[in-house]
Amino acid sequence: MEEPQSTPSPPPPPPTPPTTPLSLVKPSSKNNKKRPVKIFRAFRNVFRSFPIITPVCKLPSLPGGRLPETKVGVSGTLFGYRKGRVSLSIQENPGTLPTLVIDLAMQTNTLQKEMSLGMVRIALECEKRPDNINNKEKMKLLDEPCWTMFVNGKKSGYCTKRDATEEDLHLMEVLKAVSMGAGVLPPKPDVEGHVDDEMAYMRAHFERVVGSKDSETLYMLSPDGKSEPELSIFFVRI
Repeated sequence: MEEPQSTPSPPPPPPTPPTTPLSLVKPSSKNNKKRPVKIFRAFRNVFRSFPIITPVCKLPSLPGGRLPETKVGVSGTLFGYRKGRVSLSIQENPGTLPTLVIDLAMQTNTLQKEMSLGMVRIALECEKRPDNINNKEKMKLLDEPCWTMFVNGKKSGYCTKRDATEEDLHLMEVLKAVSMGAGVLPPKPDVEGHVDDEMAYMRAHFERVVGSKDSETLYMLSPDGKSEPELSIFFVRI
């Protein structure tokens, strides 16, 4: 009597590729050196002159209508899946851990459309809380957890500050050598809900202007540094 043939065992699964080691360092406790900041030329055709729209929220005014001559430079990254919300990450420089991550109240593809139309002004507004009004050691502005977002004067919704996730840190690690630029990254198969979605990003140098304990602004300027800011992000506590 013939012995039954054994079913061949399936081949072993391919080994999991090693995770890119994280080499980002903690930001320094001191402010960045003051230096002029330039935006990458690839976006000059995207950000065009656009009439200034008076926003609904209260935006900080600049002395004499001009930007200060010296500012503090930071690295800013707008990123998100095309079918998801866009996030903002602020770093001391591309090689440091994020000091701020905010999920903005806008879809990534919607923000891209706004940018294609001209100058974009984003205002993030929060209210002063009773425990902060009479407290000299009140919460720092960029530590506020919730914001109301306005885009070119129109209310967009509510956004929140959050801790950087493992995926955020992976993206910052991949972009560590990128100081200015934009593009897309292929979808990661292990990210739930975004298997077929690309990650779009835009990174640039920003000038951070601190007006007071209740107002800060990030300006992304044109290469010549003489024209109006082409992308501005206002943080206001009223």
